Parts: sequence; C-alpha cells; structure tokens
Amino acid sequence: MVKIRLKRLGAKRNPIYRIIVIDSREKREGKAILELGFYNPKKKELKFDKAKALEWIKTGAQPSETVQYLIDNSSDEGILIKKAETTEKKLSKKAKAKLEAEKKETAEVTA
Repeated sequence: MVKIRLKRLGAKRNPIYRIIVIDSREKREGKAILELGFYNPKKKELKFDKAKALEWIKTGAQPSETVQYLIDNSSDEGILIKKAETTEKKLSKKAKAKLEAEKKETAEVTA
C-alpha cells in the first residue's frame, strides 16, 4: 500500500517536513517514491503540488491524518490558508442548563 506522509528533516527543535509518497512498509526516513513538497510548522509555510497529491489519492494512496489536514487547508497552489481560530468554549452541563434557563426567562418577559 502506498501512503502520503511527512518525512522529518531539520535540526533539533527546528523541524521541517517533506511531503512524500512512500510504500507503507518503509521507514519514515526511507526511500520515497516521489517528493510532493515541504511543510515548515514554525513559519506556517507549506508548498507542495496539490494536483499530484490528489492524483496519487485517486490511484489509491492513503494520506496520513496530518497530510490530509494540510491538503484540506491549502489553496490550489499548495499554500497554507490561515483559518481564524475558533473561540467557542465547551460548557459544562450545569452551565448549559443555566444558559438555557436565562434564555427562557428573557423569552417569557418579552412575550
């Protein structure tokens, strides 16, 4: 089985990854079939051939979870699109119940 995954390069605490197509039985730093591009997480820099990646996926290559995220969040040119961070907080059950009760009270007062 062929996979699309990241190959780690760079110095200690300064990782740079290459996006590669590789046989799933190979080591992470093993010989790649094809190099599609690179990803620098420190600078949020991504550059790869998205068309070739999608072509490999159509032929049966399985992208890793991280590579799938990078493909989904990149433009057609293979450049990372920065998304706004979500600030939605997870509320506990008590907090949700209290919020719903307040909404009901305001709805009753206005009605």
